[in-house]
Amino acid sequence: MLRFVNYDIVFQEVPGEVTLAINISNCPNRCKGCHSPYLMEDRGEALSEENLAVLLEKYGNAITCVCFMGGDAAPQEIDNLAAFLQRKNARLKTGWYSGKTKLSPDCRLKHFNYIKLGPYIEQLGGLNSSSTNQRFYHVVDGEMVDMTYHFHKGN
Repeated sequence: MLRFVNYDIVFQEVPGEVTLAINISNCPNRCKGCHSPYLMEDRGEALSEENLAVLLEKYGNAITCVCFMGGDAAPQEIDNLAAFLQRKNARLKTGWYSGKTKLSPDCRLKHFNYIKLGPYIEQLGGLNSSSTNQRFYHVVDGEMVDMTYHFHKGN
């Protein structure tokens, strides 16, 4: 079962979007230097369609995107929630920040507009580092288009 610890409205995680970022616990990746080590614990409230619908009702037209921050322990559930979002509100874009190097076969690209892949490797830095191993993709016509450069200074 997916659990979320907290959420926030953010402006940097998905370029050009006002994003409801939902921080999901029970991260299996255990990246050294992780900026959110509390998300390694299995804690928080269940992330269900009902809870997601409440958040959508709360923020309404103030958001343009919902991004799942984590969820690598249950990729099928992430995919199911992304599909639910599409059915519930077709105007909303969906994103997923995964710490895995490849997209799980349990996830279908058609349910996502944005996907970040890659574990955090301290010496390479995060998305804002030009040496990062992480990649941020915009899903266009079923293809993942690398847009990592949007996070680098000067872009």
